[in-house]
Amino acid sequence: MVGSKTFFDQIVFSGGGTRCLWQGGFIDVLRNEIPIEPARISGLSGGALTCCGFMTRRGQAIRDHMCEVFAAHDRNIPLHEPFDDEDGNSPHQRMYRKIVESSIGDPQALRQIAEGPQMQILIARPPSGRWAKLSGAAMTLVYEADTVIRSNPHLKWAENFGLTGELVDANKAARDGKIVDLICAAATIPPAFEPPLWGGKPAVDAGMVDQAPMPVPDQGRSLILLTKRFRDIPQVEGRVYVCPSESVAADKIDFTDPEKLRDTWRQGEEDARRFLADGLMND
Repeated sequence: MVGSKTFFDQIVFSGGGTRCLWQGGFIDVLRNEIPIEPARISGLSGGALTCCGFMTRRGQAIRDHMCEVFAAHDRNIPLHEPFDDEDGNSPHQRMYRKIVESSIGDPQALRQIAEGPQMQILIARPPSGRWAKLSGAAMTLVYEADTVIRSNPHLKWAENFGLTGELVDANKAARDGKIVDLICAAATIPPAFEPPLWGGKPAVDAGMVDQAPMPVPDQGRSLILLTKRFRDIPQVEGRVYVCPSESVAADKIDFTDPEKLRDTWRQGEEDARRFLADGLMND
């Protein structure tokens, strides 16, 4: 049963790159209309940054900053082009880190995340640490097949091939001044991004492991915000899965079109109003 102070005890932010702007618009409208003070939050990939926007109430500021950065970038660099960064990082990776650092890297944001409700971020470990980028890229093919054939947000196939998920304590990462590193590691999509080290081992985007990682412990009523539609949505008591009413305008790792980001945010707002009007939160 939902407590008297909140409609949801847990919120899960799925991955999806720039599609996660839909979550930002959705939760921004929702929290202004109903009490939402979750005890636990979890997320992955681009949804990890949405988690931080929720925790710090900076979702709109993050959206606007992302639009500003994207407006100055006129093309997506093909993955086969060499990267000039000394660490081998792609332009996408450098841009994303710039956005994350500017949005949540200041002392106030670190304190809000460190002292806020439990927040866990899912990262993934590729099958081969030595060949992290190559093996991580191979897992993207397995992931794509899983999402097309099974079409369930809780994935299985990549783990069967050796990819493993790891929930990281984001509150501690903020206390340690490492939240930017964690959020960037969580959004590392091979081969577009070079896998960084987290805890001494390579980390990649965990969207290939699970698109809806439940917090640990998993207790109470959960709102799970997906960023695309699935054919097989689990029917689990206490869980409310919500997905966009139609495909969003943003295209995962397209870093060139700020208007698509704004459209995706607006769709999230509209879907939230529809969600409230339909009374789906009471299901």
